[in-house]
Amino acid sequence: MSTNRKLSSVDASFLYLETPEMPMHVGSMAIFRLKDGYKGDFFEDFKAMIASRLHVAPILKSKLAKTPLDIDHPSWVEDEDFDINRHIFRGALAAPSDRVILERTVGWMHAKLLNRARPLWEFYVFEGMKDNEIGLYSKIHHACIDGGAGAALTSIIYDISETPREVAPPTPQMKNKTEPRDIAAHFIDSYTQMWRPPVEGESGMRSLELPRTGKNDIGSILFDNAMFQMENAVKFAGSIPAMLKSMSDMATKIADPATRKDIGGLMSPSTVLNKSISSERSFAGVSVSLSQAKAIAKASGGKLNDVVMALSSGVLRRYLSERGALPAKSLTAGVPISLREEGNTDANNQVFGMVCTLASDIDDPKLRLETIIAQSTKSKEMAHPLRALMPQISNVSMLGAPIIVQVLALLYSRSNLSDVLPAAANVTISNVPGPRQTLYAVGAELLHIFPVSIAAHGLALNITVQSYRDQLDFGFIAGANIIPHVEVLAEMLPAEMETLVAAYLPPKATQTAAE
Repeated sequence: MSTNRKLSSVDASFLYLETPEMPMHVGSMAIFRLKDGYKGDFFEDFKAMIASRLHVAPILKSKLAKTPLDIDHPSWVEDEDFDINRHIFRGALAAPSDRVILERTVGWMHAKLLNRARPLWEFYVFEGMKDNEIGLYSKIHHACIDGGAGAALTSIIYDISETPREVAPPTPQMKNKTEPRDIAAHFIDSYTQMWRPPVEGESGMRSLELPRTGKNDIGSILFDNAMFQMENAVKFAGSIPAMLKSMSDMATKIADPATRKDIGGLMSPSTVLNKSISSERSFAGVSVSLSQAKAIAKASGGKLNDVVMALSSGVLRRYLSERGALPAKSLTAGVPISLREEGNTDANNQVFGMVCTLASDIDDPKLRLETIIAQSTKSKEMAHPLRALMPQISNVSMLGAPIIVQVLALLYSRSNLSDVLPAAANVTISNVPGPRQTLYAVGAELLHIFPVSIAAHGLALNITVQSYRDQLDFGFIAGANIIPHVEVLAEMLPAEMETLVAAYLPPKATQTAAE
């Protein structure tokens, strides 16, 4: 049995900020096609496959263990009463059982909170769709995972061939029982190791790894928190030079008049998108060509993410213009940035964010993309010092903070402050790279995987993109009281792609990209 693992401050924040109006889970709407002649029961076959692979991602069998009075962050502990039938369900769609009905159903279900008494994830399988398709709606709490670690979980669901691969069964583990003498011995050993003479070639201050009881009684919590604070003090001392350099870089940038002008340009205008949201959601998905998007990025001298923002900007510009609500000042986007090192698949959140202009005040699509490219480069430069600071400040812990943050989050949610406070950004846009090869689940071919993310107070619209094969699958999720029919925005996206293709790719290049 694995030992308890306390949530980091970043992971736990998604629990504390959650309210009935603002669930903090992410997910996807996947579309599969059953192979011709399939005679099995897809739901039962899928459930059995997931059950055989759960040990690959222990977080899926872990539930929350709260501390008394919420004085400290909760821990992940193994759910001794885990039942997969409480997590994978057979769904049913109303007639005509097509993707439109599935999208509406996903929007409705995504507004429902996960049960915190169990592991924080659910899968819903929708059979009987048109064209032999299967829908799979999945959701998992953001406290468990971010987009980077989510890619690691795809190995549980998907295979690269129609024949599911064999996954080795879990290795039996002995349950560890920590005795007081073991904690004392561990403490002494850690202290000794920190002060031993340095090995040749070793540089930097060593980290201190102190023991934990892993228990949730008051005495153990106080002891574990004391160990945590001692570790953090050592880490903080070791990171002071890096932090001072980051702060110096920030001061230098802020002193530059050009930087102050750029910061002023990132101030977000007030829009109908930046209001308090209800406990209802609307969702829609749409796909465009990945090859074309990459060709546009190459022709414009930008990156794929710039093209994603330009497409989103064009859609928002059309939508707000039709309603006479497009502000004269450019819209801005909150863009998450992964801090995850290559190869790191830990199931936790390692993410930072920056604000980028969408150049929505520019009518010409070519000039709009070029402006986004230039301004996003500046945004990255301004955010770089803060990004370097994030690992040092992302796991601050203070006894009593959890209950205080939860009360403040509820007050903010119910007070409608987001209706009157200045918007930090107008929309959230995230781009998650995905696999290029075709994937399968229990022999069924994966056609699309549309992300279903988080709408928040003051940020009623979230546009998240997942690349798969030669397509970009866009997922639009919105507070239904602000955008009741978000499919209107999704339907505008192909036309926006056509305007960028016409601006950057001559007919010959367009044909080559499509091939």
